[in-house]
Amino acid sequence: MILGRRRFRIETERLTLRPPVHSDFRPWSALREQSRDFLMPWEPAWSEDHLHRKAFANRVYWAHRSISNGTAVPLFLLRREDDVLIGAITLDNIRRGPAQAGTLGYWTGQSHARQGFMREAINALVHHAFERLDLSRIEAACLPENVASRGLLESAGFKYEGVAQAYLQIAGRWRNHVLYAALRHDRRGRTMSGQER
Repeated sequence: MILGRRRFRIETERLTLRPPVHSDFRPWSALREQSRDFLMPWEPAWSEDHLHRKAFANRVYWAHRSISNGTAVPLFLLRREDDVLIGAITLDNIRRGPAQAGTLGYWTGQSHARQGFMREAINALVHHAFERLDLSRIEAACLPENVASRGLLESAGFKYEGVAQAYLQIAGRWRNHVLYAALRHDRRGRTMSGQER
């Protein structure tokens, strides 16, 4: 569907967004390891084999299968000037039919945080979801105390919708999350979600 016979990618001003490939293992595992303390408070607990090559190979297989099936769009973010991996973004749980919706998740390596890269990636992927995938709603959730992620979503045009109780297990505990959404035709007030600014 999305992949077809050509390689899927989204280009932004500073980034290339593309599915992971097997040769990404070393830069990915190094970035995740270097950013462990930065990422772990906000993510589900890492499995024992999280940084192992076999687990990464399964991740690559899942990414390409999901894109081909139209159920998710998992992408790595590479800084175009030097082809350095800086993080990842995934549009997951794509629902068709009456919903036409998906769920956004993302992470950035600590050394690349707060430089506008993820906002650029979110805008590009939301635009792709609305214009190419014909989705109507993109949802995102984060921990209430994750001020950086909340600010990022709001700056990308997402609007606060409420709190989901015991939404995800983070660091081994069920945690409440705040919910945000971007709508293709937003009647809650005009946003620039998914558009270049």
